[in-house]
Amino acid sequence: MTSGLMNGGGSVSATKISLRLQYYVLLAGVGAVLVVACLKYMPAAAAVAAAGYGSWPGAQGSGLAVATRAGEAAAASERTSGGRSPVVIFNFGDSNSDTGGMAAANGMNIALPEGRTFFRRPTGRLTDGRLVIDFICESLNTPYLSPYLKALGSDFSNGVNFAIGGSTATPGGSPFSLHVQLHQFLYFRTRSFELINKGQRTPIDGEGFRKAIYAMDIGQNDLSAYLHLPYDEVVAKIPLVVAHIKFGIETLYAHGARKFWIHGTGALGCLPQKLSIPRDDDSDLDGNGCLKKYNNVAKLFNERLAEACNQFRQRMADATIVFTDMFVIKYDLVANHTKYGIERPLMACCGNGGPPYNYNHFKMCMSGEMQLCDMDARFISWDGVHLTEVANSIVASKLLTGDYSKPRIKIASLVNSTTPHDG
Repeated sequence: MTSGLMNGGGSVSATKISLRLQYYVLLAGVGAVLVVACLKYMPAAAAVAAAGYGSWPGAQGSGLAVATRAGEAAAASERTSGGRSPVVIFNFGDSNSDTGGMAAANGMNIALPEGRTFFRRPTGRLTDGRLVIDFICESLNTPYLSPYLKALGSDFSNGVNFAIGGSTATPGGSPFSLHVQLHQFLYFRTRSFELINKGQRTPIDGEGFRKAIYAMDIGQNDLSAYLHLPYDEVVAKIPLVVAHIKFGIETLYAHGARKFWIHGTGALGCLPQKLSIPRDDDSDLDGNGCLKKYNNVAKLFNERLAEACNQFRQRMADATIVFTDMFVIKYDLVANHTKYGIERPLMACCGNGGPPYNYNHFKMCMSGEMQLCDMDARFISWDGVHLTEVANSIVASKLLTGDYSKPRIKIASLVNSTTPHDG
């Protein structure tokens, strides 16, 4: 087989609405509901500040109030009891690290071939298997993170995954933006301390919150929303996106977080989804066939986010803030694809249209007309946007070395660390 693809019709009706289309429709619907709910139930600014929620970029005031409720302070002195997980991770992000949150939130019955490799069943991950966050958990000998919104079968003893597919760092850009995810965490934290103070056992105790790793991988959707604009206008948007991520870090720090693991964005100009957009000519393609403009935006975003992390290290002397440059890692997959046994680095495994990109916005992966690569084929892109398990495993193996992080440390060293790591 020359292209490594097969038609995905079979038992799937050609007239069946694409699950990807449902995904975006549901996003819009949930967004409308969330806006109404926020307007109806959002506490006054003073109340929010008093609760220690702070204020987001663009809102009146920028101070962050540290929670000082007497009950929480008392619970903060609690020590880890027997049977607690030695590893706790709170993850914030988008579909790059969503382990089933969007599916749970919208009641999406995702079907195979999503999850077809490792899990042999769909799990809500928008890929064929495991994500980078899953490989991180494996490396730390801890179970995969349960989505915050998953009602049944969740285990929060080793942390919570607040990441939701389609999320943005910018409030209002998506139903479950970083700002919403932060509020979800604060609710989870506050409720946990309330129960602890009543003498009840909670999945995570005070020590767990203090020693936890707070991971963040978000911003790709914000950038993607601006890429149709002229380059200078896109660049002008980057500081605001970074400001919201900074706000997230500040908010978590104000509520006791001291170990941060922050990811930059990947090589956006190498995604089949972006490459399939009609263009006048190929003058913007680099030597590996990727769009230079999009990749330059990604690199600049990472530079600004890395700078923000550097500034935080100076201000937050008692915290460890690690930034990992995901662009370098993910672009290497394309530039040196033969080294990884990948034949078509710019083509989606699951999509429509065949070479060179196998991506059609109107006939996407999970539609009745999808063209699917063989199970044992090695592809970087799963559906034109998200990476395959093969690619995620390679990315994770590089990330876990610590060689692409600043400071240059491994995430495993953060688990029992009590001393900040300098940059």
